[in-house]
Amino acid sequence: MLERIKEKIISIEKVERYAQSLNVKPIVFTNGCFDILHLGHISYLCEARTMGNFLWIGMNSDSSVQKLKGEKRPIMGEMERAILVASLDFVDAVTIFSEDTPIRLLSLIKPNIHVKGGDYEVEKLPEYKTVTNNGGTVKIIPYIKGKSSTNIIEKIKSL
Repeated sequence: MLERIKEKIISIEKVERYAQSLNVKPIVFTNGCFDILHLGHISYLCEARTMGNFLWIGMNSDSSVQKLKGEKRPIMGEMERAILVASLDFVDAVTIFSEDTPIRLLSLIKPNIHVKGGDYEVEKLPEYKTVTNNGGTVKIIPYIKGKSSTNIIEKIKSL
């Protein structure tokens, strides 16, 4: 069973060929750290999956999580995080990337829809031009208030 889950983890070197081999549309892409998988992540990913027929997750590598969240993060290593996310039945593929943004990954996958969580302005996203230049659209899903890895870590620290 674990081997079948690991098959959903597509290395960056195989992304372009894998994406071109897919006979399913629309492809939905989203990205994140997924440091501690929680209800906010599940809700967000479920909603993203309803927008298409294939959900591809770009996952920040350990080094990029450290750049974004600080030297004490991530809590779990990238492969462990990737396996956890890939184990969700509504997730079709996971790729770990080490850049600050998923622009390179988006240019290889060319998803029909790129989903971001939060209160971003679509046109101000660094990924916006890459997605739209490849014929895709960007959609924003609001976060569930109070549901974040940072909040979980802070709660644990206060125990």
